[in-house]
Amino acid sequence: MSSFIQAIIQPHVQDLGGFSARRLLPSDERTMVGPFIFFDHLGPAVFSPGKGVDVRPHPHINLATVTYLFEGALLHRDSLGTIQEIRPGEVNWMTAGKGISHSERSPDRSSQSTLHGIQTWVALPEASEETEPWFHHHPATDIPTWETDSVTVKLIAGEADGHSSPVKTFSPILYLDLQFPTGGNFTLTTGYSERAVYSVTEGLTVDGQSIEQHRLVILEPNQPVEITSGKSSGRCIVIGGEPLGKRHKWWNFVSSRLERIEQAKQDWKDWKFGQVPEETEFIPLPES
Repeated sequence: MSSFIQAIIQPHVQDLGGFSARRLLPSDERTMVGPFIFFDHLGPAVFSPGKGVDVRPHPHINLATVTYLFEGALLHRDSLGTIQEIRPGEVNWMTAGKGISHSERSPDRSSQSTLHGIQTWVALPEASEETEPWFHHHPATDIPTWETDSVTVKLIAGEADGHSSPVKTFSPILYLDLQFPTGGNFTLTTGYSERAVYSVTEGLTVDGQSIEQHRLVILEPNQPVEITSGKSSGRCIVIGGEPLGKRHKWWNFVSSRLERIEQAKQDWKDWKFGQVPEETEFIPLPES
């Protein structure tokens, strides 16, 4: 293994009802990377006419959810009254704070459709865990995009190479989408204590080591690392930031305090998270 690679995490495939997700965080090897406590690679999934994604209303606390698509579309609804469709290159950032519920569904089922993208959860600093919930949508044209040695860089959130994303965050964060031409090369510089590279495609090399598709590569801190593509074009996601300390995760709840998660369980049973517009269904609290 390369001297600048701590670990390589394999995905755990989750069935989300009609399509699959590759879950990389949390894992046995690593629970968090910076503030990122959850990382799902959705699809790629193809739905026949009349079919699609149906994630019924469910709750969150003390975290932010971030949705970023490569293909397809999702319709977000939440208990703040938000109704927002997201398409490729756009960013949906939902801060749960003291509590929010939301749903995600395919918006158009009149013809065959696809879904492919990344969903992450970002833990909030302890001082911000109980902030008022809010939702922001950012069109693709607002996301900083530039080229470095023919590699297209999109800054989903945080700061990198003198660029700043308009996506509001609560702690230092790095979230990049890198698209490589054949033989492309990108140097991931220092600046964040924890960083990881996710190989969306095959054919990528990290610090001279060939990386299989769908792997999360945990990097050593404070070292510049070369990412290259081989005989074909490639794509990867980079996440990172500063550690926030221990977090507890149970179902859709994340908090620095176990007692807060217990309260959230009861609040969902008592339907204290609010009604999601145009929804009559919900996901019950798991028994375990």
